[in-house]
Amino acid sequence: MPCALVNPRSVYHYGQSMGFLEKTDRIDAMMIARFASAKEVVAMPPASPAQQRLTALYARLRHVVDDIIKQKQRLHTAHEDFAQDGIKKLLKVLKDESDKLSIEIASMIDDDPLWQALATEFTKYKGVADRTVAVLMADLREIRTLSNRAISKLAGLAPLADDSGKRQGKRSIRGGRASVRNILFLIAGHLARFEPDFIAFKLRLEQKGKPKMQIRIALAHKLLVRLNAKARDIRVSLANAA
Repeated sequence: MPCALVNPRSVYHYGQSMGFLEKTDRIDAMMIARFASAKEVVAMPPASPAQQRLTALYARLRHVVDDIIKQKQRLHTAHEDFAQDGIKKLLKVLKDESDKLSIEIASMIDDDPLWQALATEFTKYKGVADRTVAVLMADLREIRTLSNRAISKLAGLAPLADDSGKRQGKRSIRGGRASVRNILFLIAGHLARFEPDFIAFKLRLEQKGKPKMQIRIALAHKLLVRLNAKARDIRVSLANAA
């Protein structure tokens, strides 16, 4: 069934602010309903079987890649031939598993018209490879369905204001999906060296004296907004074609 995920801490504090200090199932249900109404929470349809499988496959791929990195680090510190041979054999198994998962994920993306269209459009950006597309398809399925502001908050790339009266506090990011944010940091940094639009944007921020981390966030945010806009256009185009 369609549902929405919300931070339970937010619901709890909402109930406290409304003066409900006691706790019963009836009160909990009422507070959840009131919170959802006040926040205008929108239920998302359940992920399709294909989406669930893609997410599961990418999660497994991420674990395998992490294991490969760890085993390579251990190989550098292993001095006995027997230990090195064992690590190399394990690395081969992990590499084979990684290749199989990558092929299966690529096949799934090619078989889905929407995913294929998104992959074609996204990879036009220099540095956006198949694995980047897999991250976005698996861990950010809401792309193309949310506003730029909402998708930025979901990825943890929306600077949060901290102002009061005449005071303008330092804006910072918080929460969000780390896997998506990290890959966007990587690609945006690459684009800032080769893509004229991103190069100019980075230069403007540097001339304003912005800190390096703030520039990094701004570049990733700019990239995500671009991808979200393209994904929306593709979604509308496919819907009209149907």
